[in-house]
Amino acid sequence: MDRVKRQLAPYFLVLPGGLWLLLFFAIPMIAMLSLSLQQGDIVNGYQFTFHWQNYTDAIDSYHTQLIRSLIYGAVATIFLIVLAFPVAYWIAFYGGKRKSTYLFLLLLPFFVSFVLRTISWRQILTDDGPVLKPLKEIGLLSDSYHILGTPAAVIGGLVYNFLPFMVLPIYVALERIDPRVVEAARDLYANPATAFRKVILPLALPGVFAGVLMSFVPVSSDYVNSEVLGSSSTTMIGQVIQAQYLVNSDYPTASALSFILMAVLLVGIFAYARALGTEDVMKVAAR
Repeated sequence: MDRVKRQLAPYFLVLPGGLWLLLFFAIPMIAMLSLSLQQGDIVNGYQFTFHWQNYTDAIDSYHTQLIRSLIYGAVATIFLIVLAFPVAYWIAFYGGKRKSTYLFLLLLPFFVSFVLRTISWRQILTDDGPVLKPLKEIGLLSDSYHILGTPAAVIGGLVYNFLPFMVLPIYVALERIDPRVVEAARDLYANPATAFRKVILPLALPGVFAGVLMSFVPVSSDYVNSEVLGSSSTTMIGQVIQAQYLVNSDYPTASALSFILMAVLLVGIFAYARALGTEDVMKVAAR
């Protein structure tokens, strides 16, 4: 009897998580897949007809927004890496006993609602806000210059809102590096740039890899920043899906777009993992 209990124990441990995934991931995904292949309208109802044309129609109608979302996601992710790596590096190697305090300060703004933070950025970037108005008054910017409604505003909002998703995994990877390894590189006459390129950066790659995965996917599918900080010329695919679901009640098109976005992101992630060399990254992480 004890042997049976020991054999079943791992399954009982995974059961709560498995049920959660079944109820809130697998079943909704199946329902959304079914919706994406249906025809009809909100008045007369929808019928499952294996209508694959929903996918081709969605791509034909909204490929511009899909491509724009991927471009914004890629640009924002690059900015995230450039900004997050120095922050994570400084905290990991120079934070000393105050590392936890610095991490807390980094996360402190994110105790406020995502939407409220984005609206705050809108107030900051308005034409008569605290950033543009003084610059216009002293003549550094023309009166017609504006940021809101431009790709720069949307990408800036995305970078701000998702910065911790990049900083934290990079920090964890850097924090695991033994300082003696860096000292050994310097003892072998490696200058700081060479030590960084040959020692620190390769050991930090698992964090960069995780940070990109945690950032690129939600950034590319985000709709709040483009809705609040953008305009009709910066519409992202997340806005289209939200509008099709909640405004137009076109559930088949919205579901089809959701699966198209998911498929494109998965292809991009696998291509990124293959280009970076996932096995090599995992080997480094395991050391």
